[in-house]
Amino acid sequence: MKQATIHQLHVLEAIARHNSFTRAAEELNLTQPTVSQQMKQLTKIVGIPLVEQLGKRFYLTEAGKEVLAASQEISGRLELLENSLNELKGLEKGHLSLATTTTAKYFVPRLLGTFKRQHPAIELSLNITNQAQVLDRLAHNQDDLYFTGRPPKELDIELRPILPNPLVVVAPINHPLAREQKTISLKRLAQEPFIMRESGSGTRAIVEQFFADNRLEIKTVMEMSSNEAIKQGIVGGLGLSILSLHCLSLAVPGGPLTYLNVEGFPIQQQWYVIYPSGKQLSLAAQTFLDFLLDEGKAIVEGRLDHS
Repeated sequence: MKQATIHQLHVLEAIARHNSFTRAAEELNLTQPTVSQQMKQLTKIVGIPLVEQLGKRFYLTEAGKEVLAASQEISGRLELLENSLNELKGLEKGHLSLATTTTAKYFVPRLLGTFKRQHPAIELSLNITNQAQVLDRLAHNQDDLYFTGRPPKELDIELRPILPNPLVVVAPINHPLAREQKTISLKRLAQEPFIMRESGSGTRAIVEQFFADNRLEIKTVMEMSSNEAIKQGIVGGLGLSILSLHCLSLAVPGGPLTYLNVEGFPIQQQWYVIYPSGKQLSLAAQTFLDFLLDEGKAIVEGRLDHS
């Protein structure tokens, strides 16, 4: 095993996450033949198979699981070493990797812009995906910090509330319900067609639970995986939707969208930053977390106040 390289171990970790050479190659920005070659070399060094193929998916053998555990321990030790060296240097530098659910893309980049101006030596990367994928990345410890509106109950995590996340009913400005002076009942709202986020979306899960709690069914006519596409669908008359108010934060006053005065709305939710319990945050991650708790709310609400 002394001949094994860190790069080969990272390839094994990626295959374990995705059960796929192709998706591992995509994550690592490598070609599939390169991934296959790295695995052949690592297998030759170990002396016994590390993966087995069942159908189109690849799974770790018992030997592969042992190597994976050692690889993750090595990665953790190297991360701790980098953190310790940075602290000894007294420098706020290094790399900060974040993952966020799709809706948070409306405010996280703004926060990163302010943070980057304060800490220009820290390199940043942001992975934007849905709730299910964020939790998968969390489970595999792929990033430093994670933004979510629905912290998982089944995982052992640390969480910090950072922002309110009100969910509102969005409609075209010329929709008949937009002219209602009185509060619209949920029963009346349930008669309208809705555009919903895809399965795995945190917003969708919250909305479906809200309607179920009120013994109503939501009339879903279309699913979309993008909030921007949903907003275009609303403008096009496909239906209403329920979105985070942050999705409308850049809307031009007098534009084609509005949100309705509906019974029980807005659904008051919260944005959280989470990370695995027991994880020792890097200096960059701790600096960013402190920045969020101290300044994040004021920065984002400043944007909302001017929307």
